[in-house]
Amino acid sequence: MRVSIAFLVAGYVLSQFYRACLAVLTPVLGSEIGASGTDLAVSLGLWYIAFALMQIPVGEALDRIGPRLTVSVLLGLGGGGGAAVFALAQGPMAVHLAMVLIGIGCAPVLMGAYYIFARSFPPAIFGTLAGATIGVGSLGNLAGAAPLAWLIETAGWRQALWGLAVITLVVALAIARFTRDPERITRPATGGGSVLDILRLPAIWFLLPLIGVNYAAAAGLRGVWAGPYFSTLYGADTAAIGLAMLVMGLAMVAGNFAYGAADRVLGSHKRVVLLGNALQVVILCLLWLMPGPGFWASTAMIAAIGLFGASFPAMMAHGRSFFPPHLMGRGVTLLNMFSIGGVGLFQFASRPVFESAQARGTPAEAFAALFLFFLLPLIAGLALYAFSRTRGDEV
Repeated sequence: MRVSIAFLVAGYVLSQFYRACLAVLTPVLGSEIGASGTDLAVSLGLWYIAFALMQIPVGEALDRIGPRLTVSVLLGLGGGGGAAVFALAQGPMAVHLAMVLIGIGCAPVLMGAYYIFARSFPPAIFGTLAGATIGVGSLGNLAGAAPLAWLIETAGWRQALWGLAVITLVVALAIARFTRDPERITRPATGGGSVLDILRLPAIWFLLPLIGVNYAAAAGLRGVWAGPYFSTLYGADTAAIGLAMLVMGLAMVAGNFAYGAADRVLGSHKRVVLLGNALQVVILCLLWLMPGPGFWASTAMIAAIGLFGASFPAMMAHGRSFFPPHLMGRGVTLLNMFSIGGVGLFQFASRPVFESAQARGTPAEAFAALFLFFLLPLIAGLALYAFSRTRGDEV
Protein backbone atom coordinates (compact mmCIF):
# COMPACT_ATOMS: atom_id res chain seq x y z
CA MET A 1 0.00 0.00 0.00
CA ARG A 2 2.84 2.41 0.80
CA VAL A 3 4.43 1.80 -2.61
CA SER A 4 1.03 2.29 -4.27
CA ILE A 5 0.60 5.66 -2.61
CA ALA A 6 4.22 6.69 -3.19
CA PHE A 7 3.92 6.54 -6.97
CA LEU A 8 0.50 8.21 -6.94
CA VAL A 9 2.06 11.03 -4.92
CA ALA A 10 4.89 11.20 -7.48
CA GLY A 11 2.24 11.63 -10.15
CA TYR A 12 0.68 14.41 -8.11
CA VAL A 13 4.07 16.13 -7.87
CA LEU A 14 3.99 16.27 -11.68
CA SER A 15 0.41 17.55 -11.66
CA GLN A 16 1.40 20.40 -9.35
CA PHE A 17 4.44 21.19 -11.50
CA TYR A 18 2.46 21.41 -14.73
CA ARG A 19 -0.11 23.79 -13.29
CA ALA A 20 2.61 26.01 -11.78
CA CYS A 21 5.27 26.16 -14.48
CA LEU A 22 3.67 28.75 -16.76
CA ALA A 23 4.39 31.67 -14.43
CA VAL A 24 8.14 31.06 -14.73
CA LEU A 25 7.92 30.21 -18.44
CA THR A 26 6.10 33.48 -19.23
CA PRO A 27 9.14 35.59 -20.25
CA VAL A 28 10.82 32.94 -22.43
CA LEU A 29 7.60 31.80 -24.13
CA GLY A 30 6.74 35.43 -24.86
CA SER A 31 10.09 36.13 -26.49
CA GLU A 32 10.48 32.82 -28.39
CA ILE A 33 6.99 31.80 -29.55
CA GLY A 34 4.92 34.95 -28.92
CA ALA A 35 2.80 33.55 -26.08
CA SER A 36 1.84 36.49 -23.84
CA GLY A 37 0.79 36.37 -20.20
CA THR A 38 -2.86 36.60 -21.22
CA ASP A 39 -2.36 33.73 -23.71
CA LEU A 40 -0.91 31.61 -20.93
CA ALA A 41 -3.84 32.51 -18.66
CA VAL A 42 -6.05 30.88 -21.31
CA SER A 43 -3.69 27.89 -21.49
CA LEU A 44 -3.87 27.36 -17.75
CA GLY A 45 -7.63 27.84 -17.84
CA LEU A 46 -7.85 25.09 -20.47
CA TRP A 47 -5.75 22.83 -18.24
CA TYR A 48 -8.20 23.31 -15.39
CA ILE A 49 -11.29 22.92 -17.60
CA ALA A 50 -9.96 19.69 -19.14
CA PHE A 51 -9.03 18.46 -15.67
CA ALA A 52 -12.49 19.32 -14.32
CA LEU A 53 -14.46 17.79 -17.20
CA MET A 54 -12.57 14.52 -16.71
CA GLN A 55 -13.68 14.20 -13.09
CA ILE A 56 -17.06 12.59 -13.85
CA PRO A 57 -15.62 9.80 -16.06
CA VAL A 58 -12.69 9.44 -13.65
CA GLY A 59 -15.11 8.96 -10.75
CA GLU A 60 -16.97 6.28 -12.70
CA ALA A 61 -13.69 4.58 -13.56
CA LEU A 62 -12.41 4.64 -9.97
CA ASP A 63 -15.59 2.97 -8.69
CA ARG A 64 -15.77 0.45 -11.55
CA ILE A 65 -12.18 -0.48 -12.47
CA GLY A 66 -10.05 1.04 -9.69
CA PRO A 67 -7.23 3.60 -9.53
CA ARG A 68 -4.41 1.48 -11.00
CA LEU A 69 -5.50 1.47 -14.65
CA THR A 70 -7.44 4.73 -14.42
CA VAL A 71 -4.41 6.73 -13.31
CA SER A 72 -1.63 4.99 -15.21
CA VAL A 73 -3.28 5.06 -18.65
CA LEU A 74 -4.44 8.67 -18.50
CA LEU A 75 -1.22 9.99 -16.97
CA GLY A 76 0.98 8.17 -19.48
CA LEU A 77 -0.96 9.12 -22.61
CA GLY A 78 -2.26 12.55 -21.61
CA GLY A 79 0.50 13.82 -19.33
CA GLY A 80 3.47 12.38 -21.23
CA GLY A 81 1.95 13.15 -24.63
CA GLY A 82 0.99 16.68 -23.63
CA ALA A 83 4.51 17.44 -22.37
CA ALA A 84 5.88 16.28 -25.73
CA VAL A 85 3.45 18.56 -27.60
CA PHE A 86 4.53 21.46 -25.34
CA ALA A 87 8.19 20.79 -26.13
CA LEU A 88 7.40 21.08 -29.86
CA ALA A 89 5.23 24.23 -29.52
CA GLN A 90 5.72 27.01 -32.04
CA GLY A 91 2.92 29.29 -30.86
CA PRO A 92 0.15 29.82 -28.29
CA MET A 93 -2.27 27.34 -29.90
CA ALA A 94 0.18 24.47 -29.43
CA VAL A 95 0.59 25.46 -25.77
CA HIS A 96 -3.21 25.45 -25.42
CA LEU A 97 -3.39 21.92 -26.87
CA ALA A 98 -0.53 20.69 -24.71
CA MET A 99 -2.13 21.98 -21.53
CA VAL A 100 -5.46 20.32 -22.41
CA LEU A 101 -3.72 16.97 -22.85
CA ILE A 102 -1.73 17.42 -19.64
CA GLY A 103 -4.92 18.37 -17.77
CA ILE A 104 -6.56 15.14 -18.95
CA GLY A 105 -3.51 13.16 -17.89
CA CYS A 106 -3.32 14.73 -14.43
CA ALA A 107 -7.07 14.49 -13.75
CA PRO A 108 -7.12 11.10 -11.94
CA VAL A 109 -3.88 11.26 -9.96
CA LEU A 110 -4.91 12.94 -6.70
CA MET A 111 -8.37 11.37 -6.74
CA GLY A 112 -6.79 7.94 -7.16
CA ALA A 113 -4.90 8.49 -3.91
CA TYR A 114 -7.98 9.94 -2.16
CA TYR A 115 -10.05 6.96 -3.30
CA ILE A 116 -7.55 4.62 -1.65
CA PHE A 117 -7.54 6.73 1.53
CA ALA A 118 -11.35 6.75 1.69
CA ARG A 119 -11.67 3.02 1.07
CA SER A 120 -8.66 1.64 2.96
CA PHE A 121 -8.04 3.95 5.95
CA PRO A 122 -10.14 5.13 8.94
CA PRO A 123 -12.27 8.25 8.25
CA ALA A 124 -10.65 10.04 11.21
CA ILE A 125 -7.32 10.33 9.40
CA PHE A 126 -8.63 11.13 5.91
CA GLY A 127 -8.04 14.88 6.29
CA THR A 128 -4.50 14.35 7.56
CA LEU A 129 -3.62 11.98 4.71
CA ALA A 130 -5.30 14.24 2.14
CA GLY A 131 -3.38 17.29 3.36
CA ALA A 132 -0.09 15.41 3.57
CA THR A 133 -0.50 14.17 -0.01
CA ILE A 134 -1.01 17.68 -1.33
CA GLY A 135 1.78 18.97 0.92
CA VAL A 136 4.29 16.45 -0.44
CA GLY A 137 2.89 16.81 -3.95
CA SER A 138 3.47 20.53 -3.70
CA LEU A 139 7.16 19.81 -4.18
CA GLY A 140 6.12 20.04 -7.82
CA ASN A 141 5.00 23.59 -7.09
CA LEU A 142 8.47 24.32 -5.74
CA ALA A 143 10.17 22.65 -8.68
CA GLY A 144 8.13 24.89 -10.98
CA ALA A 145 9.68 27.99 -9.38
CA ALA A 146 13.40 28.74 -8.91
CA PRO A 147 14.62 25.24 -9.97
CA LEU A 148 12.70 25.51 -13.25
CA ALA A 149 14.06 29.01 -13.83
CA TRP A 150 17.60 27.63 -13.36
CA LEU A 151 16.92 24.70 -15.70
CA ILE A 152 15.53 27.00 -18.41
CA GLU A 153 18.62 29.20 -18.27
CA THR A 154 20.95 26.18 -18.20
CA ALA A 155 19.43 23.76 -20.72
CA GLY A 156 16.55 25.58 -22.41
CA TRP A 157 12.81 25.27 -21.96
CA ARG A 158 12.27 22.72 -24.76
CA GLN A 159 14.82 20.32 -23.29
CA ALA A 160 13.16 20.73 -19.88
CA LEU A 161 9.78 19.76 -21.34
CA TRP A 162 11.21 16.72 -23.11
CA GLY A 163 12.70 15.57 -19.83
CA LEU A 164 9.33 16.00 -18.14
CA ALA A 165 7.64 13.92 -20.84
CA VAL A 166 9.99 11.03 -20.10
CA ILE A 167 9.60 11.36 -16.32
CA THR A 168 5.80 11.42 -16.63
CA LEU A 169 5.79 8.24 -18.70
CA VAL A 170 8.08 6.46 -16.22
CA VAL A 171 5.83 7.42 -13.28
CA ALA A 172 2.75 6.21 -15.17
CA LEU A 173 4.41 2.84 -15.82
CA ALA A 174 5.37 2.56 -12.14
CA ILE A 175 1.76 3.23 -11.10
CA ALA A 176 0.58 0.48 -13.47
CA ARG A 177 3.11 -1.91 -11.97
CA PHE A 178 2.87 -1.19 -8.24
CA THR A 179 -0.54 0.33 -7.40
CA ARG A 180 -2.99 -2.02 -5.68
CA ASP A 181 -6.74 -1.42 -6.07
CA PRO A 182 -8.98 -1.59 -2.97
CA GLU A 183 -11.50 -4.41 -2.82
CA ARG A 184 -14.48 -3.85 -5.09
CA ILE A 185 -17.84 -2.92 -3.54
CA THR A 186 -21.05 -4.22 -5.10
CA ARG A 187 -23.74 -1.63 -5.70
CA PRO A 188 -26.68 -2.01 -3.27
CA ALA A 189 -29.70 -3.94 -4.57
CA THR A 190 -31.84 -0.89 -3.86
CA GLY A 191 -30.05 0.94 -6.66
CA GLY A 192 -28.15 4.20 -6.66
CA GLY A 193 -24.92 4.43 -8.55
CA SER A 194 -24.45 7.74 -10.34
CA VAL A 195 -23.21 11.22 -9.60
CA LEU A 196 -26.86 12.32 -9.47
CA ASP A 197 -27.17 10.43 -6.20
CA ILE A 198 -24.40 12.62 -4.80
CA LEU A 199 -26.13 15.79 -5.99
CA ARG A 200 -29.29 14.71 -4.19
CA LEU A 201 -27.51 15.10 -0.83
CA PRO A 202 -28.64 18.53 0.51
CA ALA A 203 -25.55 18.99 2.69
CA ILE A 204 -23.25 19.02 -0.35
CA TRP A 205 -24.78 22.17 -1.79
CA PHE A 206 -23.43 24.37 1.00
CA LEU A 207 -19.91 23.07 0.35
CA LEU A 208 -19.86 23.41 -3.44
CA PRO A 209 -19.77 27.25 -3.74
CA LEU A 210 -16.73 27.62 -1.47
CA ILE A 211 -14.90 24.61 -2.86
CA GLY A 212 -15.38 26.19 -6.28
CA VAL A 213 -13.66 29.47 -5.30
CA ASN A 214 -11.37 28.87 -2.32
CA TYR A 215 -8.35 27.85 -4.44
CA ALA A 216 -8.97 30.19 -7.37
CA ALA A 217 -6.79 33.09 -6.21
CA ALA A 218 -3.85 30.92 -5.13
CA ALA A 219 -3.95 28.82 -8.30
CA GLY A 220 -4.40 31.78 -10.61
CA LEU A 221 -1.57 33.78 -9.06
CA ARG A 222 0.79 30.82 -8.77
CA GLY A 223 -0.03 29.52 -12.22
CA VAL A 224 0.05 32.68 -14.36
CA TRP A 225 -0.65 36.11 -12.90
CA ALA A 226 2.20 36.36 -10.40
CA GLY A 227 4.72 36.39 -13.25
CA PRO A 228 3.20 39.41 -15.05
CA TYR A 229 2.48 41.05 -11.67
CA PHE A 230 6.10 41.02 -10.49
CA SER A 231 7.58 41.78 -13.90
CA THR A 232 5.17 44.65 -14.63
CA LEU A 233 5.10 46.38 -11.24
CA TYR A 234 8.67 45.68 -10.11
CA GLY A 235 10.62 44.87 -13.30
CA ALA A 236 11.43 41.40 -11.92
CA ASP A 237 13.37 39.03 -14.19
CA THR A 238 12.94 35.24 -14.44
CA ALA A 239 15.20 34.57 -11.44
CA ALA A 240 13.36 37.07 -9.21
CA ILE A 241 9.97 35.72 -10.26
CA GLY A 242 11.22 32.21 -9.58
CA LEU A 243 12.32 33.25 -6.09
CA ALA A 244 8.93 34.83 -5.31
CA MET A 245 7.18 31.72 -6.59
CA LEU A 246 9.44 29.54 -4.46
CA VAL A 247 8.32 31.48 -1.36
CA MET A 248 4.68 31.08 -2.38
CA GLY A 249 5.22 27.40 -3.12
CA LEU A 250 6.71 26.82 0.34
CA ALA A 251 3.73 28.61 1.88
CA MET A 252 1.34 26.36 -0.04
CA VAL A 253 3.18 23.26 1.18
CA ALA A 254 3.00 24.55 4.76
CA GLY A 255 -0.69 25.35 4.33
CA ASN A 256 -1.62 21.83 3.34
CA PHE A 257 0.14 20.35 6.35
CA ALA A 258 -1.21 23.10 8.63
CA TYR A 259 -4.85 22.48 7.69
CA GLY A 260 -4.46 18.79 8.55
CA ALA A 261 -2.91 19.60 11.92
CA ALA A 262 -5.55 22.25 12.63
CA ASP A 263 -8.26 19.62 12.12
CA ARG A 264 -6.92 17.71 15.11
CA VAL A 265 -6.39 20.83 17.24
CA LEU A 266 -9.78 22.46 16.62
CA GLY A 267 -11.70 19.18 16.21
CA SER A 268 -13.69 20.51 13.27
CA HIS A 269 -13.09 20.65 9.53
CA LYS A 270 -15.68 23.40 9.24
CA ARG A 271 -14.10 25.72 11.80
CA VAL A 272 -10.69 25.27 10.19
CA VAL A 273 -12.04 26.08 6.72
CA LEU A 274 -13.95 29.13 7.94
CA LEU A 275 -10.94 30.57 9.76
CA GLY A 276 -8.44 29.92 6.97
CA ASN A 277 -10.59 31.38 4.22
CA ALA A 278 -11.50 34.40 6.35
CA LEU A 279 -7.79 35.15 6.61
CA GLN A 280 -7.47 34.73 2.83
CA VAL A 281 -10.22 37.32 2.44
CA VAL A 282 -8.23 39.76 4.61
CA ILE A 283 -5.07 39.34 2.50
CA LEU A 284 -6.93 39.82 -0.78
CA CYS A 285 -8.54 42.96 0.64
CA LEU A 286 -5.09 44.35 1.46
CA LEU A 287 -3.80 43.62 -2.05
CA TRP A 288 -6.90 45.18 -3.59
CA LEU A 289 -6.37 48.36 -1.57
CA MET A 290 -2.55 48.35 -1.91
CA PRO A 291 -1.69 46.43 -5.12
CA GLY A 292 1.95 47.56 -5.22
CA PRO A 293 3.37 47.76 -1.68
CA GLY A 294 6.88 46.66 -2.74
CA PHE A 295 8.47 43.46 -4.01
CA TRP A 296 8.96 41.71 -0.66
CA ALA A 297 5.67 42.87 0.84
CA SER A 298 3.87 41.63 -2.27
CA THR A 299 5.76 38.34 -2.07
CA ALA A 300 4.71 37.92 1.57
CA MET A 301 1.05 38.66 0.89
CA ILE A 302 0.85 36.42 -2.18
CA ALA A 303 2.55 33.68 -0.17
CA ALA A 304 -0.13 34.18 2.51
CA ILE A 305 -2.81 33.62 -0.13
CA GLY A 306 -1.08 30.34 -0.94
CA LEU A 307 -0.98 29.43 2.76
CA PHE A 308 -4.62 30.21 3.58
CA GLY A 309 -5.93 29.09 0.20
CA ALA A 310 -4.85 25.50 0.89
CA SER A 311 -8.12 24.44 2.53
CA PHE A 312 -9.04 21.92 -0.19
CA PRO A 313 -8.04 18.80 1.83
CA ALA A 314 -10.07 19.96 4.84
CA MET A 315 -13.08 20.58 2.61
CA MET A 316 -12.67 17.15 1.01
CA ALA A 317 -12.53 15.58 4.47
CA HIS A 318 -15.72 17.45 5.38
CA GLY A 319 -17.51 16.34 2.23
CA ARG A 320 -16.38 12.70 2.02
CA SER A 321 -18.23 11.74 5.21
CA PHE A 322 -21.53 12.24 3.35
CA PHE A 323 -20.68 9.70 0.62
CA PRO A 324 -21.68 6.01 0.81
CA PRO A 325 -18.81 3.56 0.08
CA HIS A 326 -20.08 2.49 -3.35
CA LEU A 327 -20.17 6.15 -4.48
CA MET A 328 -16.86 7.24 -2.95
CA GLY A 329 -15.08 7.66 -6.28
CA ARG A 330 -17.92 9.68 -7.76
CA GLY A 331 -18.20 11.78 -4.60
CA VAL A 332 -14.60 12.85 -4.26
CA THR A 333 -14.27 13.53 -7.98
CA LEU A 334 -17.44 15.65 -7.97
CA LEU A 335 -15.95 17.88 -5.28
CA ASN A 336 -12.69 17.99 -7.20
CA MET A 337 -14.55 18.90 -10.39
CA PHE A 338 -16.09 21.94 -8.69
CA SER A 339 -12.72 22.95 -7.25
CA ILE A 340 -10.70 22.60 -10.43
CA GLY A 341 -13.55 23.75 -12.67
CA GLY A 342 -13.89 26.90 -10.59
CA VAL A 343 -10.19 27.61 -10.98
CA GLY A 344 -10.44 27.10 -14.74
CA LEU A 345 -13.43 29.41 -15.11
CA PHE A 346 -11.65 32.06 -13.06
CA GLN A 347 -8.61 31.76 -15.32
CA PHE A 348 -10.72 32.41 -18.40
CA ALA A 349 -12.64 35.26 -16.81
CA SER A 350 -9.53 36.87 -15.31
CA ARG A 351 -8.12 37.73 -18.72
CA PRO A 352 -10.92 40.13 -19.86
CA VAL A 353 -11.18 41.56 -16.33
CA PHE A 354 -7.49 42.41 -16.32
CA GLU A 355 -7.41 43.68 -19.92
CA SER A 356 -10.46 45.90 -19.36
CA ALA A 357 -8.95 47.39 -16.19
CA GLN A 358 -5.59 47.80 -17.92
CA ALA A 359 -7.19 49.77 -20.74
CA ARG A 360 -8.80 52.17 -18.27
CA GLY A 361 -6.04 52.69 -15.73
CA THR A 362 -2.49 52.09 -14.57
CA PRO A 363 -0.92 48.62 -14.22
CA ALA A 364 -1.34 48.81 -10.44
CA GLU A 365 -5.05 49.58 -10.87
CA ALA A 366 -5.39 46.66 -13.29
CA PHE A 367 -3.94 44.25 -10.74
CA ALA A 368 -6.13 45.77 -8.02
CA ALA A 369 -9.15 44.90 -10.18
CA LEU A 370 -7.78 41.37 -10.53
CA PHE A 371 -7.48 40.95 -6.75
CA LEU A 372 -11.04 42.26 -6.31
CA PHE A 373 -12.20 39.76 -8.93
CA PHE A 374 -10.83 36.91 -6.80
CA LEU A 375 -12.05 38.46 -3.54
CA LEU A 376 -15.80 38.92 -4.06
CA PRO A 377 -16.72 35.31 -4.95
CA LEU A 378 -14.62 34.07 -2.03
CA ILE A 379 -16.68 36.22 0.35
CA ALA A 380 -19.92 34.83 -1.11
CA GLY A 381 -18.74 31.22 -0.95
CA LEU A 382 -17.57 31.65 2.63
CA ALA A 383 -20.94 33.10 3.67
CA LEU A 384 -22.82 30.11 2.22
CA TYR A 385 -20.39 27.60 3.73
CA ALA A 386 -21.12 29.03 7.19
CA PHE A 387 -24.57 27.37 6.95
CA SER A 388 -23.20 23.92 6.05
CA ARG A 389 -23.93 20.90 8.23
CA THR A 390 -21.14 19.79 10.53
CA ARG A 391 -21.61 16.03 10.26
CA GLY A 392 -18.18 14.73 9.37
CA ASP A 393 -16.40 17.44 11.32
CA GLU A 394 -15.41 14.90 13.98
CA VAL A 395 -11.76 14.00 13.47
